Amino acid sequence: MRNDLLERISAQEAGFSKSQRRLADYIVTNYDKAAFMTAYVLGKTLDVSESTVVRFATELGYEGYPQMQRALRELANARLTTLQRIELTGERLKDRNILRAVMESDAEKIRKAIDDIDEDTFNCAVRRIIEAKHIYIIGIRSSSFLAEFLGFYLDLMLDKVTVIGGAAIEGDIFERLFRVGEGDLIIGFSFPRYSRRTLRALRFALERNADVISITDSRSSPISELGDCTLYAPSEMASFVDSFVAPLSLINALIISVGMEKKDELSDAFEVLEEIWKEYGTYEQYDNT
Repeated sequence: MRNDLLERISAQEAGFSKSQRRLADYIVTNYDKAAFMTAYVLGKTLDVSESTVVRFATELGYEGYPQMQRALRELANARLTTLQRIELTGERLKDRNILRAVMESDAEKIRKAIDDIDEDTFNCAVRRIIEAKHIYIIGIRSSSFLAEFLGFYLDLMLDKVTVIGGAAIEGDIFERLFRVGEGDLIIGFSFPRYSRRTLRALRFALERNADVISITDSRSSPISELGDCTLYAPSEMASFVDSFVAPLSLINALIISVGMEKKDELSDAFEVLEEIWKEYGTYEQYDNT
């Protein structure tokens, strides 16, 4: 997979000025550092002006430096090893209040997700979920809990859900998917570092004429173009811990939207469940009197 930023640099490098070539060379070889620099800091690092950095971004076809920086962060997320993330986290958070820095970063991801979400695509995903004969949900490694969370609630409402996650090996995945076919739906979660097993599972389902919903972080993700409805939620955090606040918020919106469409079935299901929970003492009763 080649990042769009690298493609733009490669396509235009013959016409770069001396300062632009210096910027391009630094970005290609030090994207992990450049991704978290302001235009001012990047310019100072390379002894060029801030305005030169901004012009470089616009000449590459971005609206401004923030858009180019977003592409840089997507590149860093996709390529950094876990060890590199740990080292970079130490540099970024040195002498900072970690609690505030992490929570502010998470809040920014929610804001970005709100700005970027396409409501027609979201509504397409809701319809596909409701209309599917059977739903398969796949999330590998750190994405597995996203798949489990979505699967738990969809199964309560729809009773036609298979979750494939955790430490599933490739053979296990295809054993769970071998019945997938036309009219079925597979929902795939893939966030950096992207799992090849998820990519192969979605392709397998597509070959058997199933519908696909891809939930990922950016258009440079390998599963981005596989989905009939692809939903984006940023997860970029240059750390050994992935930030999934935006994907979880998106999942909440999906669950609630499906629940509103299936309100009668949902009410019936929870009415039965409440009786079962009460009869078998599933939950501790709380009396606040």
